Amino acid sequence: PCRAAMPITASSGSAAFAKARPDLDGLIKRRFFYRQAFEIYGGVAGFYTYGPPGAAVKQNLLALWRKHFVIEENLMEVDDTNIMPHDVLFTSGHVERFNDFIVKDSSDANRFWRADKLLEEVMEAKMADKACTPEQKVEYQKVHAQADAYSAEQLSQVFAQYGIKAPESGAELTPPEEFNLMFATPIGPSGMIQGYLRPETAQGIFLNFKFCLEQNNYAMPFGIAQVGKAFRNEIAPRSGLIRQREFTQAEIEYFVHPQKKAHPKFAAVGSLQLELLPSPQQLAAQPAVRMSLAEAVAAGTVANETLGFFIGRTYQFLVRAGCKAEHIRFRQHLPDEMAHYACDCWDAEIEMSLGWVECVGIADRSAYDLTVHAKATNTPLIAEEPFEVPVKVERYGLSKKAAAALGKSFKKDAKRVAGKLDEMSAEELKALKATAEAEGKASLTVSDCGGSDTFEIANELLVFEATTTIMHVEKYTPNVIEPSFGIDRILTAIYEHTYSVRAKEGDAPEEPPPKKGDKKDSTADAKPGVLAFPPEVAPYKCVVLPLDMRIVRECEYAGMRDALRATLSEQGLQYKVDESGASIGKRYARSDELGIPFAITIDEDCLKQFKADAASATATLRERDSTRQVRLPLSTIAQTVAQLCSASSLTWDELDADFAGTGADPKVAYLKQMGVEEALSAAVTALAKEKPADPMKWLSARFAAL
Repeated sequence: PCRAAMPITASSGSAAFAKARPDLDGLIKRRFFYRQAFEIYGGVAGFYTYGPPGAAVKQNLLALWRKHFVIEENLMEVDDTNIMPHDVLFTSGHVERFNDFIVKDSSDANRFWRADKLLEEVMEAKMADKACTPEQKVEYQKVHAQADAYSAEQLSQVFAQYGIKAPESGAELTPPEEFNLMFATPIGPSGMIQGYLRPETAQGIFLNFKFCLEQNNYAMPFGIAQVGKAFRNEIAPRSGLIRQREFTQAEIEYFVHPQKKAHPKFAAVGSLQLELLPSPQQLAAQPAVRMSLAEAVAAGTVANETLGFFIGRTYQFLVRAGCKAEHIRFRQHLPDEMAHYACDCWDAEIEMSLGWVECVGIADRSAYDLTVHAKATNTPLIAEEPFEVPVKVERYGLSKKAAAALGKSFKKDAKRVAGKLDEMSAEELKALKATAEAEGKASLTVSDCGGSDTFEIANELLVFEATTTIMHVEKYTPNVIEPSFGIDRILTAIYEHTYSVRAKEGDAPEEPPPKKGDKKDSTADAKPGVLAFPPEVAPYKCVVLPLDMRIVRECEYAGMRDALRATLSEQGLQYKVDESGASIGKRYARSDELGIPFAITIDEDCLKQFKADAASATATLRERDSTRQVRLPLSTIAQTVAQLCSASSLTWDELDADFAGTGADPKVAYLKQMGVEEALSAAVTALAKEKPADPMKWLSARFAAL
């Protein structure tokens, strides 16, 4: 749980994203997707504020994540606190081991760098040098791959080997030192309770495992999710949303039996062909391999089906959210990079302007977290399953009388001492007893959240016995598979992967020259950028546009607009209305910059139809990516947009074929969409067959019965 490094690896495919990044940065800032926090005060590195469209994109991404994982995988969800007491994070290992290495300029202590990132940058520069030979490139790639796994001593050796100095001054660097990344905060007015802002959301899930298991009727396996803020006092925050000091995580802890890690839905993702970068390939500086998840699990490349299932579901989520499939790969942690208790770990890396960036970590964390929290609190964090056949279990431990005597002798420390004895093997207990018999007592050291203490236990208290029990129920500490999503990093990838610049639309009229005294438009010199967000993620699902100001001035327009707004709201759609005096082409461009997938345009024909018969009014619906338009009944256009923006099977191409490709009259299109055309056709056919004396009366009766 204490691995703080977040790898970023240079790549050749990042050049196109890097080229577009300056224009994208301008759009993001101008349209206030996000900006540096506290900007009017000069800002502080590592903190960002999401503006209205950016906050909407982020919330829509989180809603999609919940739909994709919490709902579709039937997970539970908790919402734990941002501040955690010292004991929790001491037990998890964060207090002692949640560190990065820092190096400083020996001539100026105010200049400092994260050691592994500085090493990566030096290796990237060496690989980019035209004089770099293929052999040297392989060497540099190996060093780069292991940069965040080196110890302080190894970093010092590598820095000396390559003569790495302070980048700005060229002075010697200080030896690497550990820097704890947690924000400390006192709790309460006395400040006597030490706390920290949580460095991850996972611990809040482990602490509440027992209660969620109860709510799940003790059924295994099951998963718990949590979405929220995490805080890390980064040494050198940079690259926008990539490395922040306050960021959003979405994590899942999926609890399984240690020997039962098959997944019932693995077949649904087993055929996915993914780019995988196993640790042997990295150590040999070889490229990623392409294989199916089924092949990867069968070969042991991926440890088990449950881990493979979440790798596949993660890939599907990233593509659904707007990341390009060809720029996604999964990198396995190196042996010395992985936590000692972990079974297997993979990172979903997304290629963007910085290179390959870790955005999701998917790990088999074994039973470590539940085990350490159970030990520290003397709380059983276990699951139970009935054995198919009863099992005979032999145990060697304290006798009941000895346990009672131990309680009287050690009082408040009795649980700690008894717990330690319970953890020891039969051989260890026999050796302890032999020492006690020889010396009259034996020393026992207990290390837990209560501290590290040594107790002297008299020989007469150490009475052990072998017992045999028939077990009908298996009690075990579950293993956990953890997918951990860096939401802000995924957002960065979505912005880069969906951004493009396109030529002016053919139907967009030239902008008139500005009049004297007009305020300069801040977008006048900007390139016509488009953010092709998937509709599920887009900040607004549609924009309502009157064709020009003449439409706005019509007395019927306000009522028509308000009725449309009401139906859009009823469908749960986020939308904008742009009634500014800019041309329709410029307003289309504005909505394209915001990534709005659809535009509803109200023109003169729409107004005329509305005046004659409100039910027959039609408006145009424009699709952002193709810029194609179709004409639809105004009364059902909100429902159509809702279908296009959901997981519905309706696509734009299908809609375009139905309404634009046929050249149908708008009224006929309306009758077809509402099912009237089909009902009339069936009624006429039946009428011809029946041949009633009064056809109109017969038709009236038929329709009255519908």
